[in-house]
Amino acid sequence: MPSWSTHSAQGRADVRVAQTVLLLCVLALTLLGLVMIYSAGSPSALSEGENAASYVVDQLKFAILGVIAMVVLWRFIPYSVWTGPFVWIIWAISVGLLLMVAVSGSRALGATRWLYLGFFSLQPSEFFKITVLLMFARMLYEYQSGSLSAQGFLTQLFCCVIVPIGFMYVTQSDLGTTLICFVGLMAVAWLGEVPKRILGGVLVVFFVFGLIAIFGTGYRSDRMLFMNPWDDGEEGYGNGFQLIHSFYAFAEGGLFGVGLGNSREKFLYLPEAETDFIFAVVGEELGLVGAMLVVALFIGILWSSLRIARMAPDMFGLMMAGGCGIMLVAQAFLNIGCVIGLLPTTGKPLPFLSSGGSSLIATFILIGLILSVAHGADLQPSVYEQRRADLRIVKTQHTKHTASMQHSTKPSRSQKAPHAERGAQKSYSSQASRSAQRSRTSRTNSASGNARTRRTRR
Repeated sequence: MPSWSTHSAQGRADVRVAQTVLLLCVLALTLLGLVMIYSAGSPSALSEGENAASYVVDQLKFAILGVIAMVVLWRFIPYSVWTGPFVWIIWAISVGLLLMVAVSGSRALGATRWLYLGFFSLQPSEFFKITVLLMFARMLYEYQSGSLSAQGFLTQLFCCVIVPIGFMYVTQSDLGTTLICFVGLMAVAWLGEVPKRILGGVLVVFFVFGLIAIFGTGYRSDRMLFMNPWDDGEEGYGNGFQLIHSFYAFAEGGLFGVGLGNSREKFLYLPEAETDFIFAVVGEELGLVGAMLVVALFIGILWSSLRIARMAPDMFGLMMAGGCGIMLVAQAFLNIGCVIGLLPTTGKPLPFLSSGGSSLIATFILIGLILSVAHGADLQPSVYEQRRADLRIVKTQHTKHTASMQHSTKPSRSQKAPHAERGAQKSYSSQASRSAQRSRTSRTNSASGNARTRRTRR
């Protein structure tokens, strides 16, 4: 039994509590996201000549698809499936979609990251980050269990993880998703007990890569204005415009906000108010209290996912559940850090809240994977059930052993005949000896009687 797993009544209760907390946090964030998308997206929808509720209707459709995917992963697909060949199929599909984006992708917002498939658009990188996490967790699990050699592990790591991530970064110029993938992989390695010196070395290498990626590209180096967005050379109307209006939104919101639906910045002052910068609208309408509630809900997701990971039946479940939870919350905090001016803008959406179908479905898939580990842990027998099962096994084995012993000691027919003959011989011998003894006794008595008669006559 793994040391991190607790097959007891208390352990089961902990898993169910963590599962309930996770579901409640997801439900609260999803409902809040629908409300805020309607509030923040209605001005943009009206300016495009569409219905004011068009954004929230689309988001609701994607939320339904995401919930279906989450339930299927949770209740019907064991998480152990991802240690088998099926993960290779998902990996091949994800890499194929990245190739399609590089060949025939659509350009939007200065980047080529989308595929238009008829009536909807797809951002494959949102699903690729999940695939690469599952692939790395499987590789590390097989290496630790001894079924994969060190050379095989390094070969698969390079070909199936590093090369696809590098290809995505080069073709899509997506440093944000690359960073999120790195955080997820580091989380899996940390939970998988990779030595700290290796983790430290990888962290240093990625830090150097990040510096080169930021300062080696003109438009990324311009985003370093987040430390002083008014100093953009255009008096705040250049690259710092979006972040400045995000600050205005938080300033207007104050402690309790201006009220739901009463934001001013969403009226086309704040770019991408319904997507990347929706957290600023939350701060304006719901204030600091509402913003901190969102942060608390994401912390609840992190706590529950790590709690479920701790109760996982095996090492793979531990790495998968913990890695998915850390990846999801890391993206949330990355978005929040950009919106409040602590980090440069990366263009990554806020999970559950930002408008976008690919991001929302991918987020529900992450939740479904975490819940599948919780479901697997809940199916494990408790200590008392395991003891009862062991006792039944021992009792059955004892009964079979006793029956076999009785069968081996029971005489057969061929063995009964000699015993009967020997018994008959013994009985006949004893009877003959007793008869001879009686005969000798009677002869002795007769001789004694005759002697007495002769003496009397004399």
